[in-house]
Amino acid sequence: MDWNALKVFIAIEQSGSQAGAARILGVNHSTVFRRLNAFEQQLGVRLFERLPTGYVPTPLGEELRDIANRIDGDFSDLERRIAGRDVLPSGKVRLTAPNNLAYRFLPDYLAELRQAYPEIEVELLVSNLEVNMSSRQADIAVRATRRPPEHLVGRKARTIGWTVYGSPIYRERHGFPANLDDLDQHRLIGASRDMQHLPAFDWLERHMPGCVTTRSDDLVAMSWLAQSGHGLALLPDDQQRPELQALFAFPPGQTSDLWLLTHPDLRQVERIRLVMRHLAEAFARDDRL
Repeated sequence: MDWNALKVFIAIEQSGSQAGAARILGVNHSTVFRRLNAFEQQLGVRLFERLPTGYVPTPLGEELRDIANRIDGDFSDLERRIAGRDVLPSGKVRLTAPNNLAYRFLPDYLAELRQAYPEIEVELLVSNLEVNMSSRQADIAVRATRRPPEHLVGRKARTIGWTVYGSPIYRERHGFPANLDDLDQHRLIGASRDMQHLPAFDWLERHMPGCVTTRSDDLVAMSWLAQSGHGLALLPDDQQRPELQALFAFPPGQTSDLWLLTHPDLRQVERIRLVMRHLAEAFARDDRL
């Protein structure tokens, strides 16, 4: 049985689509389509039901999934153990970070890193979603969270506050609230989908749901909606820029911790250790946060 075919099967099962599997594996859609069809022909069975909502494993596909995941776990464990003995400051490091940090902060940090360690190649994966660190989809994750996953290790780079932001356009039309007590008299930009579970937006939904006139599931989009005058936005301070005016902290005591995380098997890899140390120092001294 071809291990590459099993990897395609696992990627489709995890993502629910051929396009998602292609992104995970770093190949094009046609390659995934061809390998899956060849694999099913080799086995003489269908492994997925092709539904409008995505690919769903057949009963036989579910059996294969359990076996394939165990094999994948063994290979990933072997790869991490071998990588964990790497003591040279060179090679590739896969770094994943949310879009705003990836766009505004990491390019400068990584340029400094390249000057100091030219043999380290960083692949930047921009995503707000959790990635599978065990299978080395990424080596280092930059995440804003109060509770890092217990299966990862790392260091807290800094604490980021949350603030109410507004634009000159909004101020001309509606004025700005003087404090938290006046906030319920204004138009607010709220969250949608998974973003609603963040403490700031959970507070907003419990106390001022009727003030929300615009929603988004992305913090960067919220900041640009605020800049265009749609309403006031509740944002972490990494979103601040000259076009937005910081009004006051919100909700009271709300902060996010910025973490650099990796798998325990990789924390002593020299290139990963150096990248994590460099990023931690860069985030700690950056006065834009």
